[in-house]
Amino acid sequence: MINFECDPDQYQHWKVSYRDSIATLAMDVTPSRGLLPGYELKLNSYDLGVDIELYDILQRLRFEQPGIQVVILTSAKDKNFCAGANIKMLAQSSHQHKVNFCKFTNETRNSIEDASRYSGLKFICALNGTAAGGGYELALATDHIILIDDGSATVSLPELPLLAVLPGTGGLTRLVDKRFVRHDHADYFCTKQEGIGGKRALQWDLVDAIAPPSEFHAAVNQRAAELVSDSDKPAGNAGIKLKPLNKSIDGEEIRYDLLRVVLDRNLATATICINGPSDSPPGTADEMLALGGEFWSLALCRQLDDLILHLRANEAEIGSFVFMSSGDIALVAAYDQFLIDQQHCWLAHETLLYWKRTLKRLDVTSRSIISVIEPGSCFAGTLLEIVLASDRSFMLDGEYEGNDLPPPTVQLTAMNFGPLPKVNDITRLQSRSLDEPEFVVRLEQRLQQKHACVLLAAEALEQRLVTFAPDDIDWDDEIRLCLEERAGFSPDALTGMEANLRFAGPETMESKIFARLTAWQNWIFQRPNAAGENGALKSYGTGSRSQFDKTRV
Repeated sequence: MINFECDPDQYQHWKVSYRDSIATLAMDVTPSRGLLPGYELKLNSYDLGVDIELYDILQRLRFEQPGIQVVILTSAKDKNFCAGANIKMLAQSSHQHKVNFCKFTNETRNSIEDASRYSGLKFICALNGTAAGGGYELALATDHIILIDDGSATVSLPELPLLAVLPGTGGLTRLVDKRFVRHDHADYFCTKQEGIGGKRALQWDLVDAIAPPSEFHAAVNQRAAELVSDSDKPAGNAGIKLKPLNKSIDGEEIRYDLLRVVLDRNLATATICINGPSDSPPGTADEMLALGGEFWSLALCRQLDDLILHLRANEAEIGSFVFMSSGDIALVAAYDQFLIDQQHCWLAHETLLYWKRTLKRLDVTSRSIISVIEPGSCFAGTLLEIVLASDRSFMLDGEYEGNDLPPPTVQLTAMNFGPLPKVNDITRLQSRSLDEPEFVVRLEQRLQQKHACVLLAAEALEQRLVTFAPDDIDWDDEIRLCLEERAGFSPDALTGMEANLRFAGPETMESKIFARLTAWQNWIFQRPNAAGENGALKSYGTGSRSQFDKTRV
């Protein structure tokens, strides 16, 4: 079982140090400590375990070290930054593991860019040696790349000539959409397995600066000092402690403090019940800081993030996530309002950003998402975003016979109108109203009248918030038929359909990356030219030449 939680005292692959408001993350991969047996992580090549540690470091930088303004990414190994994803690991991995590995890797790169854009945390990549493949992709995610000009260090995306796969899990997109490298230059670059270094790398915008070995460290420190000087991120904030999650797995049940998950392997479903807050939100930012990781909004987000990753990696045959909730809907709305009101506090700000990233992770997960809204549900604001992210949602119209709970409601809050965009930078409400943008404007105007934001099933259906609103006579049958139907479809076809339908509207660099991951890499990774017995992944390092089917498809 793959565990996505880390203890910094047990990092195997990264060395983290702090100096004033600068953090240095030195990649120092232990070859013998691969996540799975069967390969060695030579030359700072990485597998999922290396990236799990990096993701944990980034989360702790945001929550435990909020005073850090600049991060230097470098290598602890002389003349080698990172050789990219470990090829023997890729060759022996299942198709599912390869695709999920690449997706998580890219989400981690995206979180670097998100921290730079929204948290004022600037990143320098100090390439003290060659950066190949995923190593160069890591550099591309940063704000400034400095390459040592020693006559041997290069940057490269060699997947095409070496492995017969798509160059980069986002590397190509960042090359042309972020760094604006010319198409013809990028074409040449991606076909040269030896890469490009020195002046040409600088001239072609593959890096931002070069420095000879005698001046390299001074150049990195000078650039870091400049970024610190330009930073508007406060340097003195004390962080909170991210304690280990309280998680248990017992047969077909997974439990966290605020989540209960039941697996049904016959229907291929994970029913996920979210517990709303039991108390009112804190009265002040100081009280929230005192709660730290126990603050309900942050605690739930951490647990949901871990659950999504756990189900992705360890429950590949669970095809549908069925979301339910239980609690006081007014309290959920109150927590939303508290976060909106306290955005000047770094912890509220970072919690909002964490929810944005976690909901994006849900959006791009290749599982059907179903929401069920019953009496006692608390789908307001942030939790309503899960309903809006769903491929289908069911809301009971009325009460259950013989049950004294009132009919369910959903509630709009300010969270639904901007703070939690999708990967294509529009809200989930906007995605539902591309034909009539003013529809969302009218919904937002309802925020001025708090009572108008609480909707029963019939109005929620009319206002495009849910898919269906059956009464209690048809309720069980409609949901059962939906889940049975989903379980009977081809998972591959469902993945393709969902990835196409979820992201209507504009494109961004992020949405392009995930669209290409879902379609092209999913396809290329299982083509015989890459993954066959005589394909490039299996032939790499054996001395045998790959045998390619020359047909263009």
